[in-house]
Amino acid sequence: MFQYRTDKSTFSRFTTISEVVFHSVVRSVRSTHNNAVIAILQNLVQSVMFVAIFYFMMTILPGGRSNAVRGDFLLFMMTGVFMFMMHTKTMGAVLGADGPASPMMQHAPMNSTIAIISAALGELYLQVISMLVILFIYHTAFKPITIEEPVQAFGMFLLAWASGGAIGLLLYVIKPWMPGAVKIISMVYMRSNMIFSGKMVLAGTLPGYVLPFFTWNPLFHTIDQARGHVFINYNASVTNWHYTAWLAIIFFVLGLMGEFYTRRMASLSWDARR
Repeated sequence: MFQYRTDKSTFSRFTTISEVVFHSVVRSVRSTHNNAVIAILQNLVQSVMFVAIFYFMMTILPGGRSNAVRGDFLLFMMTGVFMFMMHTKTMGAVLGADGPASPMMQHAPMNSTIAIISAALGELYLQVISMLVILFIYHTAFKPITIEEPVQAFGMFLLAWASGGAIGLLLYVIKPWMPGAVKIISMVYMRSNMIFSGKMVLAGTLPGYVLPFFTWNPLFHTIDQARGHVFINYNASVTNWHYTAWLAIIFFVLGLMGEFYTRRMASLSWDARR
């Protein structure tokens, strides 16, 4: 995997980088357990537990079900939970990727960019597999489900992944300079997503004076837009996926610029400050 080689052609360099990315993705997936299957099962169980907890909360709370879209209530909950898990876990994975001063960077052609890409792709793999398995089991064993626009809905799922990765990338490049502040910011953002991501509420039913507390959140827009594609009788009119897309692009560009600068200023003493 990590060995010196001379790549004379563009295709050869692409093949080399792809091979390193593949092995890094495998390493990222196995970061929670040496067995990749068990790592997937752990993530699957976590997703099921989130769905069950929020389903229970929405059932016992007064007016909980009335705030949901007309249709399959459990599917309504799963759309929010799956995208919440994808967004926050991708942000955490990218934020926790190996930095430029990591011992892994001593092995050419490994670099911090590959570590970031691998962390994001590894989380995408875990979340997509978990989502498909849960939906398949629910569809076959409990109740048939219908997704009106599956391609567009999956596009919103990918947008939640991209925006989470972009936010994680921006925090990743700031972390070596302000590790304490980044830890607080990431924790506050993840905790606020528990409430202001809109996974337990329907954006179209929120009063106008409450919406500003949610509309700043890019995940809120992607969850609501996904529900507009999943359910035929819901029109996501108060949110806009362009907001999330532009925010992800801006954060991604700033993150790449910062990563390039931070990599040049890398120091082994950074690890001692974390």
